[in-house]
Amino acid sequence: MKILVTGANGQLGREIAKQNREHELILTDYDTLDITNATTVKAYFADVKPEAVIHCAAYTNVDGAETDLDGAFRVNVVGAQNIAAGCLEVGARMVYVSTDYVFDGQNKEGVYREFDAVNPQSVYGHTKQQGEEIVRQILGRHYIVRTAWLYGDGNNFVRTMLKLAETNDTLRVVHDQVGTPTSTVDLAGVIFRLLATDAYGTYHGTCQGQCSWYDFACEIFRQAGKNVKVLPVTTAEFPRPAKRPVYSVMDNYMLRMTIGDSMRAWQDALAEYLIEDNKNK
Repeated sequence: MKILVTGANGQLGREIAKQNREHELILTDYDTLDITNATTVKAYFADVKPEAVIHCAAYTNVDGAETDLDGAFRVNVVGAQNIAAGCLEVGARMVYVSTDYVFDGQNKEGVYREFDAVNPQSVYGHTKQQGEEIVRQILGRHYIVRTAWLYGDGNNFVRTMLKLAETNDTLRVVHDQVGTPTSTVDLAGVIFRLLATDAYGTYHGTCQGQCSWYDFACEIFRQAGKNVKVLPVTTAEFPRPAKRPVYSVMDNYMLRMTIGDSMRAWQDALAEYLIEDNKNK
């Protein structure tokens, strides 16, 4: 299968390229394909004629989006619209990578399933949710895959914590936001498995289990053998421009109902990541 990957220099894009064994990948990023330009996208699709697109490209500066609505909308909504239209033109299927930020994370009993009502609380969340809707309206052959707390080859929470541990023996980390750390290794694997099927629709793709950012930091240091004291603090003590979901644990219900949920416990995925990341230093 000829697969076009947008945002190929991001964490997920890099893992997709790393895992690929049988497909012809066309790797693009903002410097090779301007997804916000409809004419450019249409011409590019007509030229390369992909059979599928994994749309990883996104405006992911959650706080920056609060003051750059147009920039976030242009990338996350107009960009998704252009890619979906390009897929429709050439008959390609599309994976749209979305986020837990489409949920409000407020007063929710139990985990979020794919058919629970969305209610984004930030500009970033709104634009990703609007991107989902645009894809649904334009293209029937789509897989919307929501993920959360993603880490892989790039800047992420795990690497930030380990970097801070080099110069600090005590760190303060938020304990009242709960989600699921997710490895790009697991997510990329699920995306390839979905693309091999006609099971179109909306999916959640996160590792198993849940924790707070504080719990996540503690587990990182425990597994890495770092002697760092982690102090739990509240979100109110670290005000940010964009509102974060307080509880955004997602259930991979539709994966279980279709292809089976192969994503690991978040602690197991983290252990593998730390080993591999250490090898690459």
